[in-house]
Amino acid sequence: MPKEHLEARRRQILDAARRCFVRNGFHATSMQDVLTEAELSAGAVYRYFKSKDDIIAAIASEALAEVAAAFGADAAAPPPDLDDVVDLVLGVERPPLSRSRESAQLLVQVWAEALRSPSLSARLKEVMAEARGVIGGLVARHQERGRLPAGVPPEHVADVLTALVDGFLVRRAVFGDADPVAFRNGIRALMSVPASR
Repeated sequence: MPKEHLEARRRQILDAARRCFVRNGFHATSMQDVLTEAELSAGAVYRYFKSKDDIIAAIASEALAEVAAAFGADAAAPPPDLDDVVDLVLGVERPPLSRSRESAQLLVQVWAEALRSPSLSARLKEVMAEARGVIGGLVARHQERGRLPAGVPPEHVADVLTALVDGFLVRRAVFGDADPVAFRNGIRALMSVPASR
């Protein structure tokens, strides 16, 4: 069977499972739900995934890859302006996780699943450490240029920015009304307030 066909079938299964998981959650979705949504036989699905946990792991890996891509940066490129760090985190121009409420809902479920799954928790920690490193590096470069107070550890600023984005994603997942552009503008307004002495 051609590789393209195999990948298309795998994608069909994952897309169907993703729709089921967004609709009903990981644990309320049965394999039969996935089979029905994908319009495939059990044999066709089990050829690609041995269990529902395997499907959850594959979808979680894709969601975490989205996070990693959102924080990816070209080390050779000049650092973005400080305000643009928010765009990097939110992906306002090319939204990654913020592109839909469903994506945010899935990521929140991945976080919850990480409480149960040590392997998923370890992967999530790796991705978030990578993100923290990228943002912390940008913050440090701005501190060197005098655009941020030098007395604040870069990782503290990175932690705050990522926590704000986590809050944005939870709000989008639960309420559906979080606008990345409005959120970015609010963060920029807060960042422009002079520090009190």
